Amino acid sequence: MHLLNLGILAHVDAGKTSLTERLLHSAGVIDEIGSVDAGSTRTDTLALERRRGITIKSAVVSFPVDDVTVNLIDTPGHPDFIAEVERILGVLDGAVLVVSAIEGVQAQTRILMRTLQRLGIPTLFFVNKIDRRGARPEQVLRTVAERLTPEIVPMGTVDRPGTREARFVPGIGAHDVLADHDDDLLSAWVEGRVDEGLLRGALAAQTRRALVHPVYFGSAATGAGVPELITGITELLPASDGDPQGPVSGTVFKVERGPAGEKIAYARLFSGTLGVRDRVPFGEARTEGRVTAISVFGGGTEAPRETVPAGRIAKLWGLTGVRVGDALGEPRKAHGRFFAPPSLETVVVPGPGTDARSLHLALTRLAEQDPLIDLRHDEVRQETSVSLYGEVQKEVVQATLAEEFGLDVTFRETTPLCVERPAGTGEAAEFVKKDANPFRVEAPADTLGALLPVLAALRAVPRTTETRGDRCVLEGAVPAARVHGLEQRLPGLTRGEGELESGFDHYAPVSHGTVPRRPRSDHNPLNRREYLLNVTRRVGG
Repeated sequence: MHLLNLGILAHVDAGKTSLTERLLHSAGVIDEIGSVDAGSTRTDTLALERRRGITIKSAVVSFPVDDVTVNLIDTPGHPDFIAEVERILGVLDGAVLVVSAIEGVQAQTRILMRTLQRLGIPTLFFVNKIDRRGARPEQVLRTVAERLTPEIVPMGTVDRPGTREARFVPGIGAHDVLADHDDDLLSAWVEGRVDEGLLRGALAAQTRRALVHPVYFGSAATGAGVPELITGITELLPASDGDPQGPVSGTVFKVERGPAGEKIAYARLFSGTLGVRDRVPFGEARTEGRVTAISVFGGGTEAPRETVPAGRIAKLWGLTGVRVGDALGEPRKAHGRFFAPPSLETVVVPGPGTDARSLHLALTRLAEQDPLIDLRHDEVRQETSVSLYGEVQKEVVQATLAEEFGLDVTFRETTPLCVERPAGTGEAAEFVKKDANPFRVEAPADTLGALLPVLAALRAVPRTTETRGDRCVLEGAVPAARVHGLEQRLPGLTRGEGELESGFDHYAPVSHGTVPRRPRSDHNPLNRREYLLNVTRRVGG
């Protein structure tokens, strides 16, 4: 029996969690399909997730298909929780990227696909919601080829799209895409010797090398196309590998607390075998911890085990100082950051009767689960600040503190994250053959006239504008302080069809009028002029 660690990724509301439920039901793991709206899904276990109807934390479930065990990791789709997705990508053998047959390719879809390609993760597409009114599978297929990758292989067509009777009709297409990467297949195609077996062999080999990406169509709601997707998952994606006899090497991708407050680490083991009572170094400091219990995912469930071998995902107890992202045993080559860091910050304000020490402890525990909130305390001002990706994340932090820790807090207005540093001499490096960080707006061409004045008012500096059919693509730079406002206004300016991609590019000096005056003191020895010279502001590029 071979093993596959699979990620399910999508833009929010594309139907990713519903597809997870359908996969579990089809495999016989659950008897009844849960509903996101009803808060009864297997992977959205937090009360806050069920109430809001979105995935906030990644979740691991397992299901068997014939001789294959699939460990499925359901990830958040909302951009405010992109850090949760980042932690998952490094432990995957393959991925399914879900695209809505109604909304099509969306901003988060592009960001996810670009990262999957950068990491070389074999990926299948599943075009969901073919049964919904407004479904346009053929147009979505063209959009995937235009905006994500031309290296796609449709695995069939859709009959009666946009109706409850919509169904997936299997049949491998785009033989020319496969032939582009296989000279033997090209020769057989020219000579008329191509058969189903030859095509499937070439498709599997190229999918596992992330050269091509099969595209399935279906509906998580009705189950259309899901059996074919399951076949693709088990036959086309690569099995987990790793030497159980080698040195222990793994990665912690999630940390949570148990009922008694004990720390539980979710880890993927890439090499070696880790057992109960084994001591293992972890983290940058190479602190050594002793494993006291292990629970291994597999066969549709998780179960206590004495050991976990290479390739498996397990829950580990006993590593009290472990943090998300820590390497276990021998560190693997680091991939670096996949997504831009948070560019916003806010001050946490304790409510009436909220103990400051209890609040700090609670925030420290949240930082264990998400180090990118970058908890920090200003002793002079007696203020605690956190970094954020957006307003939804702030609401989730507030609700989590209230529901899990019984702490009432509010927040000050979210502001751009600024850093203080000497603005002196330095060094720069240019990376050859590496994509730059975007700032990119894609919108219907007829909305450009309304969009440009708004960009100017937000101090954006357009660099290039290009028209592609009925759409325009504008690239440029915008201050990080204005990105959130642009995200909020873009849907209204573009009839909901605009897409925004942004990433951190460089630091720029803050103008004199934008820095608040601080009194000179032992803790703040800079006078106003010195402070201005030593402050830079993050700008999205």
